[in-house]
Amino acid sequence: MCRTYNTIGSLTTLKSHLENSNIHDFKSLQEVIDFQNSYSAIRQQLISLHENLIDQEKNMLNTDLQQLEEAIQIQKQQSEQRLIDDIDKLKQQLNISTNNAPTNFFQKIIKNLRHRNYKRKIKQKEHNFDIEVKMAISELVGNYQFKSNRYQFIASHVDEAVRQSAQHPLSELERKKTKIDELNSFIYGALGEQKVVRTLEALSDEYFLINDFSVSFAPAIYNRQENDYIKSVQIDHILVAPSGIFLIETKNWSEKSLENLSLRSPVQQIKRANFVLYKLLNSEMSNYRLHLDRHHWGDKKISIRNLIVLMNTKPKEEFQHVKILTLNELLGYVNYFKPIFSNTETQRIAEFLVNANKQN
Repeated sequence: MCRTYNTIGSLTTLKSHLENSNIHDFKSLQEVIDFQNSYSAIRQQLISLHENLIDQEKNMLNTDLQQLEEAIQIQKQQSEQRLIDDIDKLKQQLNISTNNAPTNFFQKIIKNLRHRNYKRKIKQKEHNFDIEVKMAISELVGNYQFKSNRYQFIASHVDEAVRQSAQHPLSELERKKTKIDELNSFIYGALGEQKVVRTLEALSDEYFLINDFSVSFAPAIYNRQENDYIKSVQIDHILVAPSGIFLIETKNWSEKSLENLSLRSPVQQIKRANFVLYKLLNSEMSNYRLHLDRHHWGDKKISIRNLIVLMNTKPKEEFQHVKILTLNELLGYVNYFKPIFSNTETQRIAEFLVNANKQN
């Protein structure tokens, strides 16, 4: 099996965008795609869940209201009885005080004061009787009224109750869907790159695949042919093979995208990467570090082939120095070339590029 390094670039970018949008639900690209495909079903399941929750709430409210009615009645009876007992007790104390005859003037004054106090308390208790009963059951009545209003609302406006219940999770679901749809280019890109990786992984362990290779330079490298200063390059995949190096740029484009003039040309992109990689690998210092076997005619050249792999369709045109392939053509093209490097040399080249990628 081909030895592989790094996560594919589009997937790394996709994960970064999702995390920045506070979306942490998905553990794989397939889960993201499944979410997009099943969004309508998920939304309907969410609504059905809250329909059940509202129905359950209605049933619970109905039970609670019955229990509260009983509790209010019991509390009212107990409060009334307590107040009646208090009044009866005061009346008994008044009668006892009335039957006791005073023996002197001072006792007569005390008796009159007690009579007035008992009568005042009795009158006050009788006057505030209904108020005290209401106060005793006020908390239960308030709770009953609150739940009764909620029950009536659900019974009369069930759709609105469901909408309110599901509003927050539906809003969050819609937010995720919108954010993910905005990342469709990365999703399709990651899907295409993932297919390329799985195809190349079928190669033997003599091959080395480096995903999301990037390197930068300070100062920039001057490309005389293009009259361009190159500060950095990024390539989807570098396949280091016994037959040389394959630069692979993956595009999961539709036929309409191929005709879109605003999209950056992958041909120019891969040519820039080729120029930089050639400079990296074929300099005297690189050859010294790679310890490639010498031929009696001189140093070996590391050939670099440019490939653009398209998932759906490819243009009819041919391009200089760049081979356009479909996914099904990829392995056949790679295997066409004969080995020129030993296993040790191939591994040294791969390690050199892996280290260059890590440094950036």
